[in-house]
Parts: sequence; structure tokens; C-alpha cells
Amino acid sequence: MVAYNFKKQFAPLIKSGAKQQTIRAPRKTRHAIAGEPIQLYTGMRTKACSKLIDPDPTCRAVLPISIDGRQVLIKSTPLIGEELEQLAIADGFSSFEELAEFFEDRTPFQGFLIAWGDWLPCWTPF
Repeated sequence: MVAYNFKKQFAPLIKSGAKQQTIRAPRKTRHAIAGEPIQLYTGMRTKACSKLIDPDPTCRAVLPISIDGRQVLIKSTPLIGEELEQLAIADGFSSFEELAEFFEDRTPFQGFLIAWGDWLPCWTPF
């Protein structure tokens, strides 16, 4: 089972179900696999550690994502217009502009979009 840690700012969105995805860089240990449960926390490795959802949600999709400035590719397909806004809001940002600013110092970014819960964005294979 894979665990993910989130900043405090995202905890209420995850608990409410408004945020059902995360964008992550590659890691030494593996990311989740679609179909397996994942654990979502805030404050991991601290006394303030808190599990955000119980029971554990199921990973629905793990998709390659690339962010370079204002261009976003998911599974090598560019997102355009409203899709960019949907991506940002689904990831807990108020707009694509805010998401782009968050990744500004990290571009070009190559990683994975990990989705869970009932809601799936339009770019997932389901």
C-alpha cells in the first residue's frame, strides 16, 4: 500500500472530496497502482500526523503528466482551455494560473497524476 502526504492547505479539500487527485514527481519507491487502496495523510513523520480519509480510497488511475510553463500534457495529450482549469481545481488550486505558479520553479516537470475516489477527470481512460 502506498501513502501520500499533503500540505495542510489541501486537507479540507481531500476530506470533503473536492480534491481527488494529486500530481507527484517520480520517487524511489513505487507510486500507487490503479485498483489498490492508498493512504492519504497530512503531517506524516510528525506528532501532528493525521489520516485524511478512512477507509482508504482506491487508486483509480496513474497517468503520466508533463508541465512546462503553460503547457500540460497528460498521456502525451495536451490539455486546452477549460481542461486546464479543471485540472487545477481538481488538484486543489483556485485556477490554472495558481497551479502554473506552483510549478513555475519546477518546470519542466515530469511526473504522475494519481486519481482516487468516484470523480474522474475527462482525461482519464475510464
